[in-house]
Amino acid sequence: MPSSLAVVIDGQKILHYDRNNLLPEVQQQYLDKMDLKMDSGIEYGAEVIPHPDKTQRAQYVANQLVNALKTNDDPLAAATCAYLATRFPELQQVKSSHKNGKTLIELVFDRSFEQASREKPISFKPH
Repeated sequence: MPSSLAVVIDGQKILHYDRNNLLPEVQQQYLDKMDLKMDSGIEYGAEVIPHPDKTQRAQYVANQLVNALKTNDDPLAAATCAYLATRFPELQQVKSSHKNGKTLIELVFDRSFEQASREKPISFKPH
């Protein structure tokens, strides 16, 4: 299990969550309440999802996390980051980018921010 979760916006690591630090009981209870609230459905854009599965919950919470960072809502950013880190132990990065006026969010399970930053793009020369 990865020990950390990085939140990356437009290529820059904005937030880091260390899974080695245990959450206080009150924060654990808050995350449990988030789950209970999502049990009754979530609004995702114009769509209402009455019984979100694990993937839909992750996408929803990641969207809340990115919005919280945009609006400097530190308590919500901390709670949503903790939710993703504890509920999805294999998640290594939440990546957000802005293109053509849209915010794209990607959940990365297969490589850490540090691994990704060492990767070099492959470019092909035309014949």
